[in-house]
Formats: sequence, structure tokens, C-alpha cells
Amino acid sequence: MRILEKVYDVPVGVSALEKTSCLKNITPVDKLRWHKFNVLLLTFLSYASYHMARKPTSVVKNVLHQNCTNLTPDEGVNITGIEDTWCSWSPFDGDDASTLLGALDSAFLFSYAFGMYLTGSLGERINVRYFLSIGMMFSGLFGFLFGLAYWTNIHSLAYFIIVQVLAGLFQSTGWPGCVAAVGNWFGKSKRGLIMGIWRAHHSIGNIAGSLIAGAFVEYSWGLSFAVPAAIIFSLGLLTFFFLVPDPRAVGCPVPVHNLELTPNAEEIVATENGSNKIDDKDSISVSRSTSTSSSHKEKEQAISFWRAVRIPGVMEYSFSLFFTKLINYTFLYWLPTYLKDSSDTLGSQDAANLSILFDIGGIFGGILAGLLSDLTGMSAFTCAGYFILTIPSLFLYREFGGVSPALNISLLFLVGFLANGPYALITTAVSADLGTHPDLKGSTRALATVTAIIDGTGSIGAAVGPLIAGALSDLENGWDYLFYALMVASALGLLLLTRLMINEAKAKCKKNN
Repeated sequence: MRILEKVYDVPVGVSALEKTSCLKNITPVDKLRWHKFNVLLLTFLSYASYHMARKPTSVVKNVLHQNCTNLTPDEGVNITGIEDTWCSWSPFDGDDASTLLGALDSAFLFSYAFGMYLTGSLGERINVRYFLSIGMMFSGLFGFLFGLAYWTNIHSLAYFIIVQVLAGLFQSTGWPGCVAAVGNWFGKSKRGLIMGIWRAHHSIGNIAGSLIAGAFVEYSWGLSFAVPAAIIFSLGLLTFFFLVPDPRAVGCPVPVHNLELTPNAEEIVATENGSNKIDDKDSISVSRSTSTSSSHKEKEQAISFWRAVRIPGVMEYSFSLFFTKLINYTFLYWLPTYLKDSSDTLGSQDAANLSILFDIGGIFGGILAGLLSDLTGMSAFTCAGYFILTIPSLFLYREFGGVSPALNISLLFLVGFLANGPYALITTAVSADLGTHPDLKGSTRALATVTAIIDGTGSIGAAVGPLIAGALSDLENGWDYLFYALMVASALGLLLLTRLMINEAKAKCKKNN
């Protein structure tokens, strides 16, 4: 089947644009810039929509299980014996509600983690455009099915678990696909900064998901799922018609890590008059990429899981990401609940809106992490600095976040800024660099596998964090225990980078000498 082949076809939408004045008569330089921008924009929107679609669960928790004592039921509704829980949604209306809601998160996240290892290999073998668009449309479908329970009065725990498991599998297509597409177009120059800015899609998606879900949560929580589902489904169609995941499909230069270069090959550019050059050290010539594409395609071999694991740094960053995603996903899925529980005045919508400050901080933290990595060339040290500062920020937020609204806002922004730095850097620039490591000897199809291994391992941590939060949140002083656990996770993430930091320090000293 064509869909199961690694082909370099031109999407219908782009093919139509190439026949119009939009792309028909532009120079190779402008064509390259246009396609790079197009890939960045589409993958940004795509992965933002993935995160937007998974955010409603954390917002809706506050109405699936709530204290109904101060609420008034509709006339004729008998609440005898269930005065505290009559307004909650069965099966999340019992004393074990937090545990069940934590299990709901983990069903999605463990499925997502399993899917990451599977889809990483598939992403090397399947056209990324098909891979992403199918994943997005099915993610939208299962998001809608979760919301459908509201209108069809479904109260089966098995139904919610099955929907979450299937949603997690299809959501796992997003990250390997997006990173592979961007990695195919961009070389290593300023990769940390470019991907640090691009990586803001994670936080933008969370913010959009919080605001959209929060807008409907108090009167029709089904729409909290249905609206994001419709958006990601629509963007899946847009991706199918316009994403060009490989430069060779449209005759554009390929980044230097994708082909073996001859001396000065980056200076050769084929144009109509043979005189124009692309001043871009990350790219080689159109003619070079075109003439070698067939031979290069023969050299491309999808690497094995075990070969990818043996790439230096993959395991360290994978397990470090385990702990940073544990921290981030605990906030992603439980922050609105924590905010509502720790305040006497916040409603479900207010808690959802306030929680976006964590993601706003994360945007700036991720960009700075990428910039620092570019300036120093020391990704492990950059991550370590963030891990160190995250520990006191978590302590300060737990101890003083409730003192005043201003302090809550400031400290929540700070925690998001620091917690998201390693997350952003490891899942983008580091993954892309390792996926094009010299040890792979020219294999350009390793990127999806390396990305999937790193993010898949991190996603196990993402599943463990919310599960721990669900188990601890109902205990006396449970929130204190949870914050202490997050501090320990940050310390462990730091320790795992020790060997890489030593290697970076040695390399820096050798370079300076």
C-alpha cells in the first residue's frame, strides 16, 4: 500500500499552490524559506492541537467529582443520603474518586508511552504526512467520544478507560511525526533556539485547552471535549493537504546531516541561470539533493530499537525526561484540582484559567533553555541548571502560593518557567541532535526512533506522576507529600545527567585549549 511506504509525494494543497503565482515563479531561496515556514507553522499547530485535545480531562475533573453540599438540586430531585455527591458524575462520585480519576489519566498516559515506542518505528517507515493526519483525526474522534458520555448519560468506568487507552495510542503519533518533519528541514545551526521557540506549541496547546474546556465546564462539560476534538480533526485535514515532511518532495535542499557532503557542496545551487546561491550552512544544493536522492534513498535504513538505544546520551536523556515529564504532567493533569482545593473562592472555570500561568511560564522557560543551549553548546548543563532551580521553586510555591493572589500568580509562573526548561530542550533540540548523531553514519531515518525512545520513556514518568497525585491528594497533608515527591524527582533528573555534564565539561576544556 502506498500509505505504508516511505514516499516523497507532494500534497494536493501544495501542488495547487505551485501552479499559482504563489509559488510558481519564486526563487529557490524564497521557495526554501516558504516551505520551512510552512513546516514550522503546520507542525506547531498540529502539536498544539494534540496538547489542547488532552487538556480537558484535567479541567473536567472538578465537575466529575465535586462537593455538592452548597449546591441546590433541580426541583423534584431526591438527594437523600447523597447530599455531598449528588452533583458528581458516576462512577466518580465515591470516596475513591481521586484514585479513579488518577487511573483515568494513567490509562491514557501508559497507552501513550507504549504507543511512543511503536509509533517511532512506524514514523520511519510511513509518510509523515499520513502518519500525522491520521493520528490527529482519530485523536479528535476519541476526544469526542469522551464528551459524548455527557449527552448520552454514560457512567461506565470501562467506557472511559477504553476511550482513554485508544486516545493515548493515537496521540502518540504526534511527537515523533512533528520532530521528524522539522528535523528533515532544519540543520543544527541555532537548532536549540529555533526549536525552543517552536516548542512553545506544547504550552500554547495547554493554554488553549484550558481556556476552551474552562469555558464550557460548568454548564456542559461534553463541549469541553467536543470543541477541541473538532479543532484537532480539522487541523488533521489541513496537515494532510499541506504538510511537506521532506524537502526532496518539492526539490528543496536537504540539511547537511541528511546527506554526505563533498567539499563546498553547500555552495552549489541549481537555478535557472546557474548563478544564485543559498547562503545557508544548514543546506546543500537543490541539484545535489535531487541527483543524490535516489542513491541516498537506497542508503536509508530504518534503524533498530537497540541500535538507537546505544547512541551515546539517549539513555541518560530518556530517564532524565522520565522525571521532568513526571513533574510537568502532574501539573498538567492536577493543577486545576489543586488550585480549587487550596482555595475557598475559586470555581472550576477560574481554576482552569489560573492554571494557564504554568504554561505561560513554560513558554519563556523553553525559549531561554534553547537559547542557552545554543550559546554554550552544553545541553546537559543547561538542563541541570533548570533542575536545580526547580526544587526551591516547588517548595516556595507550596508554602507561599496561598498567601496572596499576586504571590500565587508569580510563583506559579516561576515554577512553569523552570519545570518546562529541561522538558522543552530534551524533547526538541537534544532529540533532534541525537537522531542525527555521527554514530549513525548517514542514517537519516533514525530521528523518529530516537525521539520515540526518549519521549516514550519520559511518557512513562508522565503516567506515573498523575497516578501518584491521585493516590496522595485525598490523604491528610497529601498535597505536601506530592510536592516533596516532585522535588525528589527534580533531584533525580539532575543526577542522571552527571556523566553527560562531565563529558561536556571535558569537551569544553579541550576546545578552549
